[in-house]
Amino acid sequence: MSLKVLSVVGARPQLVKLAPIASALASAGHRHVIVHTGQHYDADLSDVFFSGLGIPDPDVHLGVGSGSHGVQTGAVMAALDPILVRERPDWVLVYGDTNSTLAGAVSAVKLHLPVAHLEAGLRSFNRRMPEEHNRVLTDHAADLLLAPTEEAMRHLAAEGLAERSVRTGDVMVDVCLRIRDMVLARTGGGLPEGLPDGIDPERPYLVATLHRAENTDDAARLGSLVDSLADLPVQVALLAHPRLVSRAETHGIKLGRGALHVGRPLPYAGMVAAVLGSQGVITDSGGLQKEAFLLERPCTTLRTETEWPETLDGGWNELVADPGALGAARWAETATRPAPDVPRGTPYGDGRAAETVAAVLAERVHR
Repeated sequence: MSLKVLSVVGARPQLVKLAPIASALASAGHRHVIVHTGQHYDADLSDVFFSGLGIPDPDVHLGVGSGSHGVQTGAVMAALDPILVRERPDWVLVYGDTNSTLAGAVSAVKLHLPVAHLEAGLRSFNRRMPEEHNRVLTDHAADLLLAPTEEAMRHLAAEGLAERSVRTGDVMVDVCLRIRDMVLARTGGGLPEGLPDGIDPERPYLVATLHRAENTDDAARLGSLVDSLADLPVQVALLAHPRLVSRAETHGIKLGRGALHVGRPLPYAGMVAAVLGSQGVITDSGGLQKEAFLLERPCTTLRTETEWPETLDGGWNELVADPGALGAARWAETATRPAPDVPRGTPYGDGRAAETVAAVLAERVHR
């Protein structure tokens, strides 16, 4: 049976997840309508992923741009309503934990359209994170919860949502491993391209990203984190999200100093190549924690919690909320530690999650 699935996306991690889903839906003969909200309106965080990952061009671009959480969420809902009324899809598929995710879910349920949530059941248990509110509210609104891990399934069951939940595996594994193999075949394991000016890829370096509100909005907090990164004894390739650049300018914080070399966000394949060539990763991103794990590079996460607790097993990922409190020597030792000599297992699936998602959508459709 052929379906019409409408995907609502708008931020870099969602575009990465969209790539294998679009391929799987096309292979299964389903019609796929892609709505790009424009939540991430910078070309480095949006347009480049469509070309770099082979995603079909969006059918609709809402162009909502930036704004407060309420303004951005409301703008997506207002623009999305007439699209949903016109298309009347069998499923509205929302991804992850952004304002676009919540807006897509609320718009659809108000119009009595079935909603499926990809990457359901993740929990940081930090209610100060806007992403946590988005993912919890979306899970409770959605009709079908597509969970990536057993831990996510347990969280959903604890909230009374077991009957709506299916473990599909993680579509990020699908795309990450495919792009990894492509990068290695193209470069033969050679040096990555697109790193910030001043980074010598033949010497050890770390890849760093920083963008979450709790790390960037407060001047003292951001200044302390930048100081800690700048004082590291190895090169740090800081791939600067527009939010970080804006907040640093507002706070009068210079990013490019000491060990820090500032560059623009990379296309997904460029990011994978950069991580493969690195000694490790420092980030507050949920997605990059998992990508480092899949690419067998140690990760240091600048937060008190993670949605991906599986990455903590064996020391592949370590949580460091306050590098300054560790002291310079301990911080440097943690950030530059070698990859653990322990197996990682496959907690996120075998790389065929998107095919499973397409099959589950067909099985659970109500017409």
